Amino acid sequence: MKSKSVKIILSIVLTLLLIPLIAMQFTDEVSWTILDFTAMGILLLSTALLCELTIRKVSKIKYKIIFFVVILLGFLLVWAELAVGITETLFTGN
Repeated sequence: MKSKSVKIILSIVLTLLLIPLIAMQFTDEVSWTILDFTAMGILLLSTALLCELTIRKVSKIKYKIIFFVVILLGFLLVWAELAVGITETLFTGN
């Protein structure tokens, strides 16, 4: 992967992680720990890098769309599981 695209991805991930950090300064409704920031950082970074890999390696648009949908659904499933626990796993956020 190109260095420029990785820098852009890292910048976006860090910017997104600033949102709950700033919100924590103004309200008690948001209460993240370092583990929450780490987990979300890994989740966002891996999702973005998988999308970047798909853009670079998959040539047919039909397959790109399929990969993007699978990546997005995987992201949303893991995010929901970590947040509220939609299944009974060890990673349930409750």
